[in-house]
Formats: sequence, structure tokens, C-alpha cells
Amino acid sequence: MQEYLIDTPEALRDLCERLRGSEWLAIDTEFIRERTYYPRLCLIQVSNGEVAACVDPIRLPDIQPFLDLMFDGNILKVFHAARQDLEIFWHDWHQFPLPLFDTQPAAALLGHGDQIGYARLVQQVLGTELPKDQSRTDWSARPLNEQQLRYALDDVIYLGELYLRMRGQLSDRERLQWLAADFATLADPATYQPDPRTAWKRVKGRQHLRGCQLAVLRALAEWRETTARQRDLPRKWVMKDDLMVELCRRLPRSLEALAKLRGIDAGMVRREGRTLLDLIKTASELPREQWPVEKQRPTPLSPRQEAMVDYLSAGLRLLAAQHQLSPQAIATHKDLQNLVRGDADCPLLHGWRRAVAGDPLRALMQGRRTLDNRTGELRLLEGD
Repeated sequence: MQEYLIDTPEALRDLCERLRGSEWLAIDTEFIRERTYYPRLCLIQVSNGEVAACVDPIRLPDIQPFLDLMFDGNILKVFHAARQDLEIFWHDWHQFPLPLFDTQPAAALLGHGDQIGYARLVQQVLGTELPKDQSRTDWSARPLNEQQLRYALDDVIYLGELYLRMRGQLSDRERLQWLAADFATLADPATYQPDPRTAWKRVKGRQHLRGCQLAVLRALAEWRETTARQRDLPRKWVMKDDLMVELCRRLPRSLEALAKLRGIDAGMVRREGRTLLDLIKTASELPREQWPVEKQRPTPLSPRQEAMVDYLSAGLRLLAAQHQLSPQAIATHKDLQNLVRGDADCPLLHGWRRAVAGDPLRALMQGRRTLDNRTGELRLLEGD
């Protein structure tokens, strides 16, 4: 493997010429976002199995030749846990590097567990232990030292090996097509554009609020999300969760009352005070039917429903054995309960899990398939 640090336009052109025409490229990114809303790209790693390089977008005045490779539809781009990498491409260039392959969901289909980390997957599949000492490094600092570059290059060198081995295993088991829905979700702009109107559902401490307080929380959280995006600041720099909850509890109606709240500084009162008071007043006066409702705990299952969950659990074990997967990699007990409740957001009804187990288990619920033990061995049969 030939390894390079690319930090001059001439080196970048040479690299892109060597990578052009590759069947696939293993890609990873290093970024920081502690002081921003959007991630700040600091490094891009790439390998085609023969060449591995770190492309330095901080030192390079223009990386367009490399982007031309990224957006070449004839080259497959391989990632691990691609979502944050793809967020960078979408935010910075409004394009996705397609087609793509993500080894994390692929690993789940091969029995390596859900949401497995890169280093652990490399150890399980390739038997190689990767160092983790640079996982918290400041990738914006220059120059990059030898340990940082080694860590960054390993992220794509072994990623290519993982892809080749896992692609073969998935092809042998006729499972490659099962990943299509997962990859389509990763390449959907909506995945990276959360609705500010639902931001209140992610505020810590919201469970202590009731009624119109939740309406105020929704308004404040929407304002914070929009403001953080516009100013490219972390949400907590605009307003911390605990202060937002306190505003909802106290519902101040004057700048004097606002200034007395614990956790708010004079600068925020001066800059944002009138805006906050207007938001609080408008939201607190909404009619009851417009108040948001915190998702309640689901009602307990009836005895018949509990029996159905047990029935589906047996079916799940048979399906998992049929596909050489662990039942836990496909669904949890809670997933089965939600399937019985008819929850449309149940993971069993999306992506590869639907093909493997979701549709067969729904057929089992509806009597279109059955469990049969007449031969002394439990089997999942087409129902009649």
C-alpha cells in the first residue's frame, strides 16, 4: 500500500489521476463541531486498495479535482457509519457521493451486531487490533503528526478490506439487495434536515413540563434550532436545555422577570430578551388543542397481545436461524411488542429487517403463515 499526505494542488492532481477509474474508494472524514452547528471538515481519507491518502482541505486552496471523484457515479464509495460523513458532503456541496456502501448496516446482516464500531468490526472480521489513542484528537491543528496520520490512514486501509470480504459474504447469501433501503435513507436530504418544529422532543428535562408549558418549549426549541443554524453555533451556545425548561416553568412576562432567572446572563437579556418574551407570550396563549403532547408510555399489552409477542418470538428465532443471524441483531422484545401494537415506526417494518423478519412476522400475526410442530420439529409454514 502506497501512502500519502496530500496538501499541495500538484499532489492532489497526481492522486486523483491515480484513483480515476477505480471500482471503489474507501472514504472517511475527520471533522470538528464543538464550536459550530455544522461539522467543519478537517481531513478526508481515501483508499482504493493500492493507494491510501490523507487529503488536507485546510492546506489545499481547492479540492474540486477530488470532489469530481467523489461525485463520479461510476465509482462506489465505501464508508463505515456513513451518516456524519455524508452530512458534511450535503452541507458543504449539496451532493452525496453516490453510489455508496456502508459497512455498519452490512455488518448487522452478517451477524456482527447492530451499530458496531469500526475498530471492533476490523478486529472481528480481519483479526487486527487498531489503536484508539487519536479518537479525541484536534483534527484542525496543523501540522498533523505521524500518529494522527497513521490512525487516519488505517480508517480507510482496513475499510477497503472489510468491504471486499463482506461484499462476497453478502453476495453468497443473496443479501446485497437487502441493504438498498438503508442506503437510500442515507442518501435522502431529509435525513440531514431535522424539522425545527420537533426539536422540543430532544430537550432534556421536558418530562417535567405540562400543558401550555410544552407549547412554550416547542416555540423556544424551534427558535433555538433555527438560530443555531443561521449563526452556525452549537445549540447549547444559543440556549442551554436547563434554561429553556426554566423559562417554560416560570413564563416570565417582563425583562425584569427574565433577568432574575437563574442561568441567564445580562447579554442574552439585552440581545434576545424581547424575542424570548414574545415567543413565551404567544405560545402560552395558544388554545389547548394546539398544545403538543409528550409521547405517553404505551398502554400495557393485553394477555392475548402478550401471547402474540411470545408467538412472534418463536417465529423470530426460526427466521434468524434460517438467515444465520442472531435474533437480537434483528429485533428486540420491545420491537416485537411495538409490532403487535401496530407501531408504523417499528424498526421491523423498515430496511433489511422488513425483508428478513418484518413481513414474515406480520404474515404470522395475520394467519397467512403458521408455526407447525406436527413432525416434532418446529417449522414456519405458509398458512392455510
